[in-house]
Amino acid sequence: MIKPQIIEKDGKPEYAVIPVAEWRRIEAMLDELEDIRALDAALARPDRRMIPFEMTSAILDGASPICAWREHRGLSLDTLADAAGVGSSRLAQLEAGKREASPDELQRLAQALQVQVDDLTDPPAP
Repeated sequence: MIKPQIIEKDGKPEYAVIPVAEWRRIEAMLDELEDIRALDAALARPDRRMIPFEMTSAILDGASPICAWREHRGLSLDTLADAAGVGSSRLAQLEAGKREASPDELQRLAQALQVQVDDLTDPPAP
């Protein structure tokens, strides 16, 4: 551990001087602590929903949220189409991004996939 240089003012410690490398190490630890506190707060929320990492990763890599959830649930396109009352070709178009789902279709797909409607919509562009 590095001992800081203490600068006094009026006989009392006013400043502590440390090497830049040590300060950067402390900054990194503070950033990590902030992340840990944010995660703890999110996990403590009673309404929290956890989305599996592979789902988030697949969607961020460009997969349709509908397709990503369907594959995560181990469902074939035809099985999900039947469960949601959507034609297989229509579902394929939705997954490929060639068509947009109606609110009713999103609701039925979400129910069949056991997710919330928001989980099936693309995240907003940054």
